[in-house]
Amino acid sequence: MQFHHHGYVSGDPRVLPAAGVGIDRPEELPDEIDVLIVGSGPAGMLLSAQLSQYPDVVTRIIERRDGRLVLGQADGIQPRSVETFQAFGFAERIIAEAYNIGYMNFWGPDPADPQNIIRTSRTEDYGYKISEFPHLIVNQARVLDYFAEAAAHGPGRIVPDYGIEFTGLTVHEEGSEGAASGYPVEVRVRYTAGERAGEERTVRAKYVAGCDGARSGVREAIGRKHIGAMASHAWGVMDVVVNTDFPDWRTKCAINSEAGNILHIPREGGYLSRMYIDLGAVAEDDDHEVRKTPIEAIIAKANDILHPYTLDVRQVAWFSVYEVGHRVTDHFDDRANDDEDASPRVFLTGDACHTHSAKAGQGMNVSMQDGFNLGWKLGSVVSGLAPASLLSTYSAERQPVAQQLIDFDREWSSLMARKPEEISDPQELATFYLGTAEFPSGFMTQYGPSMITGDAAHQELATGFPIGKRFKSSQVSFVCDGNVVHLGHHAKADGRWRVYAFADAPAAGEASALTDWAEWMATAPESPVSRFTPAGADVDAVFDVKAIYQQRHDELDITRAPEAFRPKTGPLALMDWEKVFAAGPSVWCPTDIFEERGISRDGAVVVVRPDGYVAHVLPLTATAELGEFFAGQMLER
Repeated sequence: MQFHHHGYVSGDPRVLPAAGVGIDRPEELPDEIDVLIVGSGPAGMLLSAQLSQYPDVVTRIIERRDGRLVLGQADGIQPRSVETFQAFGFAERIIAEAYNIGYMNFWGPDPADPQNIIRTSRTEDYGYKISEFPHLIVNQARVLDYFAEAAAHGPGRIVPDYGIEFTGLTVHEEGSEGAASGYPVEVRVRYTAGERAGEERTVRAKYVAGCDGARSGVREAIGRKHIGAMASHAWGVMDVVVNTDFPDWRTKCAINSEAGNILHIPREGGYLSRMYIDLGAVAEDDDHEVRKTPIEAIIAKANDILHPYTLDVRQVAWFSVYEVGHRVTDHFDDRANDDEDASPRVFLTGDACHTHSAKAGQGMNVSMQDGFNLGWKLGSVVSGLAPASLLSTYSAERQPVAQQLIDFDREWSSLMARKPEEISDPQELATFYLGTAEFPSGFMTQYGPSMITGDAAHQELATGFPIGKRFKSSQVSFVCDGNVVHLGHHAKADGRWRVYAFADAPAAGEASALTDWAEWMATAPESPVSRFTPAGADVDAVFDVKAIYQQRHDELDITRAPEAFRPKTGPLALMDWEKVFAAGPSVWCPTDIFEERGISRDGAVVVVRPDGYVAHVLPLTATAELGEFFAGQMLER
């Protein structure tokens, strides 16, 4: 963690200095708002944490509850989400309190006595197999707490406006009287708590993000529709503390028996566990009566499935009954007839635009990635870094991901609900679980070419960084002190683009393609740093440019590296020592990122978006292409 560059810090360095609207932030909801977030779920809280890094953007988040969420329904945290937590600065702390899924075991009927279940296989979980980050279980409420802290500690000092509910909105078309003020979205709200409970008022916004769940009022207000249907199958879910003789109680398990199915997931804290209990098929004329199933019946069903093992439930922290549904909203923003030339004003995220079963552990995870995708785009547009056309990429990128999620969940849910006689291969579920791990872990998403994602013409220069996929980190060493770090972990969710310049063979200070590239990047009028960094801002305020040399750290002299990688920033104009890295293997860093990620020894430039996805791969000599890429999606300073 870097701090002191704005002067000596004696307190918590995670609390950044307030700036812009974060200074003397008004307690009352203002009449005019740049970005209004409706709902404080995972997408909404991540959005607020991201937009807190844009202190010139007036952002408010309203929530109808009168305070923080106490008990969340979601709990599965996939490795991509933990990677995202790293970018927001709290991965280590949440890992410490979470349950780490190391294994998943599978149970089925005992061939000798099918009324009993036996363990049929043990499998390692996919988390550490495909990432340096684990697969976790932790209450959604704690995830929201951490994002709330990041938002409150960011320069924008964003905190939720609790006790205010959304009741409707009107988007005034350009050129109309309602849009003349520059705040074309008229939003109607009602106070639900405190002395003002029942009071209604209207505020105006430039943009609105609907993060208000499956029954989204924002979705209804812009006329978007959920497309899909409910499946004729019901599940009971309960968070319980128990005494039991079931030997795998603290291991994630998929259990198939003559009496039905259970997905069992240990929770954080060492005692709590979540169980999804198969309640069977639902009659067509049930009219949701199954949702009234009492907890006693759910517990009895769980005991039937676990036979010969028993559960003595000592406390039920929470329970519910749901019918599996798979729905995707027809579009994730408000553009009329999906007009690609129009600029959207209202956006949908999370459950407001995709709903599915809970058993694949995807809801909260995909919702957060919706928020991450949208947040930096809103911040860039409202702060004047990018044109409004950037916002059209949100729905274009996230809607296909949601459809992939629905397709995956439909298959996983069907496999989980099968009867024993429908299973020909006892290992099929375990094989599917491990064989499809890249998708549920969050690493299969790949955005197509657009104004912010280039083509693959030079992909062979960095085969381990596929364009459109998230930047997969690898270990390198700081040249300044030899300490080993993950290159990707040095990127924070601060809204900046990362430009990684992988050097050709010569060392720092020697004539090379990297030296020429760095000179162009730092001084050429057509370079993105020159064209798009706001006047008066730090030289790395928009583009965080880093160099990775092929040598060992002790074979390099950092003071000979080009100044593009040693910028002087902050009010004290202090040189940054942590933008120059070494890839050469050492006793503490046995890996070479050039080998691990298939990077050409002739060098390469890897451009990474603020949300961590690879945007482009180019040769060091392709300066004109790099300039054109950013010119297509940023505004001149």
